[in-house]
Amino acid sequence: MKVLVDIGHPAHVHLLKGTIKNLQRDGHEVIITIKTMPIVKRLLASEGLDYLDLGKKGSTMMSKIWRQLVFDWKIWMLCVKNNVDFAIGSSASITRVSKLCKAVSVNMDDDDDEVQQALVHFSHPFSDVRLTPSAIIGHRKSKKAVFYAGTHELAYLHPNCFSPDSSVLAKAGLKEGERFFIMRFVAFKAYHDAGQGGLSMEQKRRLIDLLKPYGRVIITSEREIEPEFEIYRLPVPPEEILSLMAYSSMFIGDSQTMTSEAAILGIPALKCNTFAGKLSVPNELEQRYELCYSYQPKDFELFFDHVKRLLEAPNTKEQWILKRELFLSEKIDVTAFFTWFIENYPESQKIMKENPDYQWKFK
Repeated sequence: MKVLVDIGHPAHVHLLKGTIKNLQRDGHEVIITIKTMPIVKRLLASEGLDYLDLGKKGSTMMSKIWRQLVFDWKIWMLCVKNNVDFAIGSSASITRVSKLCKAVSVNMDDDDDEVQQALVHFSHPFSDVRLTPSAIIGHRKSKKAVFYAGTHELAYLHPNCFSPDSSVLAKAGLKEGERFFIMRFVAFKAYHDAGQGGLSMEQKRRLIDLLKPYGRVIITSEREIEPEFEIYRLPVPPEEILSLMAYSSMFIGDSQTMTSEAAILGIPALKCNTFAGKLSVPNELEQRYELCYSYQPKDFELFFDHVKRLLEAPNTKEQWILKRELFLSEKIDVTAFFTWFIENYPESQKIMKENPDYQWKFK
């Protein structure tokens, strides 16, 4: 089988790398397409995965629309030229173009339909299947949704897929057991981030001043890091951040994805952004499992006080280990499930519709 995988964001590399390798292992030909993003290229190279670069994204609204049409055309041509059997990804290109070349589109996202309305109108109608985290049941109106007991982050952080590399501590100049904190600041420039925001400069300063007496502060930033924060810059390559985070004492920032990653790794995680409380998957991690906490920027003082309480609280590590064990006991190995679903499609879709409990074979 020939499979086309479209990578539209660095998080998609993590999401799909295990599935790609499983498909290659099983003898399938996999074509990976990307938009020009240095971090995506670096992540794929670190995994030993080849790719085709479709070009840069647009910077203005009109150029974004034009470039999207170009991406659609290029992916369409690739599917036709290579007789692609199956297309998978989180981009609108996959959901639309795969229909034209008779490929199957399985588009994966973890946002509620009412939050991502643009995606719903321009992407969902063209999908054959939408693999969707079970936390979104009730928020996904598409009859094409197949719900699974997991999250995107679990696709690469499930214990079957990920073991942190302790050598990353020495690379970062840290000793085993040393207390340190990871902070992540995002740019809020994606199309779905319009009108959204996170921590201000002054709020970042206050948080850093709060953390410093308790341990080392490490910052990773989506945009160019501010000069005054340069001394806190991430001291390891981006592809090693998850291993480093697995040994950290706490995660603080305004990033959606890294908050969920830290939570799933069993690290106390707190975020402050305008998405707080609006999305079902992060809400499940917070409300059911209490692995993370979220605050709106207008509630920064509450956020700040919560960080302080956790810094001073005893036995947080042991508490989060127990919380993570409960989370994992109620979820599946997402990568194993994705691999099975693709290799057995369309029968896999029928099985999941008739017997959703079949997914528990993938633990």
